[in-house]
Amino acid sequence: MPKVTVRYWAAAKAAAGVAEEPYDADTLAAALDAVRTRHPGELARVLRRCSFLVDGDPVGKREHETVRLAEGGTVEVLPPFAGG
Repeated sequence: MPKVTVRYWAAAKAAAGVAEEPYDADTLAAALDAVRTRHPGELARVLRRCSFLVDGDPVGKREHETVRLAEGGTVEVLPPFAGG
């Protein structure tokens, strides 16, 4: 199982209480399930509004089960940003 780093930004970082943490996951869906298990409260709610980058590439509308993660990869959790 690949080891990846999940990095949280803005409201996701505040809800997680950390900037980043490691997970073992082979897909984005598996990583997010693990995040929800570790942080079942506010972060689980924030994730519903987030977009994601995997190794710098936007996930967009792709099904999270189809987004494969690589050993040493990074998942960026990006809540909607206010302002302009």
